Amino acid sequence: MPMSKPTPTPMSTPMSTPMSTPMSTPTPMSMSMSMSSTIPIPRTLPGALFTLFTLPSVYRPQADTRLLAAALAQEELGPHTDVLEIGTGTGVLALHAARRGAATVTAVDVSWPAVVTARMNALLHRLPLRVLHGDFAERTHGRRFDLIVTNPPYVPAPGTRLPPRGAERAWDAGPDGRLVIDRICEAAASLLRPGGALLMVHSGMCGAETTVDRLTGEGLSATIAARASVPWGPVLRSRRTWLERQGLAAADEQREELVVIRARNL
Repeated sequence: MPMSKPTPTPMSTPMSTPMSTPMSTPTPMSMSMSMSSTIPIPRTLPGALFTLFTLPSVYRPQADTRLLAAALAQEELGPHTDVLEIGTGTGVLALHAARRGAATVTAVDVSWPAVVTARMNALLHRLPLRVLHGDFAERTHGRRFDLIVTNPPYVPAPGTRLPPRGAERAWDAGPDGRLVIDRICEAAASLLRPGGALLMVHSGMCGAETTVDRLTGEGLSATIAARASVPWGPVLRSRRTWLERQGLAAADEQREELVVIRARNL
């Protein structure tokens, strides 16, 4: 989750007017993404307008969500596509996949408020969504998917363990921000069908090339599909001294790079 986000608040969130380009049609943005250049983050989520129900402590869609949604818009989905979202939050990306006609969409989250929120939003928008509570590896054991989408916790934090509760579960991810990222890298090959793809967004502070290397080491073909830059927000600003001491940020650093990693199971 993005390091720039404020603490979530309970609300129904109206998502702005959809992008005018159909989700399945390549755009100048998609060409930029394929070359891994820095692109402007879309101001809105692609596709139909969503009004999202959001419980307290559940992460609301922000810049990284929109960047990942733009990558998702470039993937072919259809009646034979099984989709998994890891760390669904409000369920908005899973709902986009369902609205685009995926055969099945499964969403997993360790947070009960997120599970309830995603289920409520599926009912609100009358879309088929299977929302599971618990660890993604345990809840999907023995299953394979054609597409995995994930915006995992990735904010470097002083603690060596993931938070057991609270809003911080959506973003804190250990001293290098990779506690969840690395688990996804290790599990991706076993969760993907041949030819299936993983889309994962995280901060460049966590090491984009490290993610590519680890996915490649698991037998996947991985690339940085897109990059974007956003200003530091309250979470990063509150940890500036610690981040500088850890060598994760420069003294004058004011912007965070977001990356989308795409990996394909050969």
